[in-house]
Amino acid sequence: MSTEAHEERPGRTGLGRALMAAGVLSRDWAPAFAAVPRSAFLPELIWPYDMDAGRSVAVSLRKDPDAWARYADADVPVVTQWDDGRHTGTEPGQVPTSSASMPSVVFRMLRDLDVRPGDRVLEIGTGTGWNAALLAHRLGAANVVTVEVDGAVADAARRALDAFGLPVRVVHGDGARGFPGGAPYDRVIATCGLRSVPYAWVEQCRPGGRIVVPWGTHYGNGDAVARLVVSRDGRSASGAFTGPVEFMKLRAQRLPPVVHSAYVTGSVADGEESATSLPEEEITGERFGVRRFAVGLRVPDCLCVVAEKRDGARPVWWYGLTDRSWACVMFRDGDTARVWQAGPRRLWDEVAAAHRWWEERGRPGHERFGLTVTPEGQRVWLDDPADSWPV
Repeated sequence: MSTEAHEERPGRTGLGRALMAAGVLSRDWAPAFAAVPRSAFLPELIWPYDMDAGRSVAVSLRKDPDAWARYADADVPVVTQWDDGRHTGTEPGQVPTSSASMPSVVFRMLRDLDVRPGDRVLEIGTGTGWNAALLAHRLGAANVVTVEVDGAVADAARRALDAFGLPVRVVHGDGARGFPGGAPYDRVIATCGLRSVPYAWVEQCRPGGRIVVPWGTHYGNGDAVARLVVSRDGRSASGAFTGPVEFMKLRAQRLPPVVHSAYVTGSVADGEESATSLPEEEITGERFGVRRFAVGLRVPDCLCVVAEKRDGARPVWWYGLTDRSWACVMFRDGDTARVWQAGPRRLWDEVAAAHRWWEERGRPGHERFGLTVTPEGQRVWLDDPADSWPV
């Protein structure tokens, strides 16, 4: 979001108008937006993302209530926990582990969920409780169950929901297991990024029900919202992606740290050397760009790390996640990019082939890709679920 857009949203009224104009806040969700403010579910100390500074900043309700209210009513993500609760102090921690998502993302996913009166909804990832409260306002608190893996986060959300008069059932547990005690559900929604959709969610959603989840590959941190429909026999769920997002990952599916020295034990020059004419901007891509998403679908079990540019040079690294294969491209301004790769897989060759594949198919956007989940695993596809491949 641009600085200008941020300045045009001084409060909830302005935010609501902006969300309506952008088409993410549909008319059927407008009453819930008006009745359930995000501010009612935020703690006193928050770390909203400051668009001007390009980072999260600490804001205290007690010390600066005007700034706190301004961020609460802005279309920015707000971190509410760092480092799984081990963080102390006011400065941002190392890794954000719970947050209140951007309102535009929240209402886009709720729109995709397409709830109807009387629907029962299972939410995975309670966070602050705001998303569950919006669902409860629309469907009734008795029709919403939300699961949160972090006990302290679950307790805080439960208190906030009760205080607001929407006593949703908050379950402290592993969301990957769902909550069979409340099944079957008409809708399932996850507010955490996934690398694999738990089949338990398909089993707990009725035939014809809908599952809305942020999903992606380990290639990058970005996700895309998958809108899946459970088959008539209840054995699978399939559907297309609706657009890019980025969420904190389901804790059970976080990627462990990749240690560079475990891959490159000597000099990068020890790898097989070649060159590439692919431009730097096409490899690095936009943060939420479809190219990186598509390449990740074609290069499984691989992490791509784009380093900072210094003195006109930028290395991009790829690490195999099932072996010690690696690849590196060094981009230098005004020079041909050099490539090195080593290990059982030729990761650069796979990446280059994936770029060609995407180009040859007309540079498809997120909405042309889809995901199918079955008892045997998950598969992705382009345009036709019958033409799919495993991920």
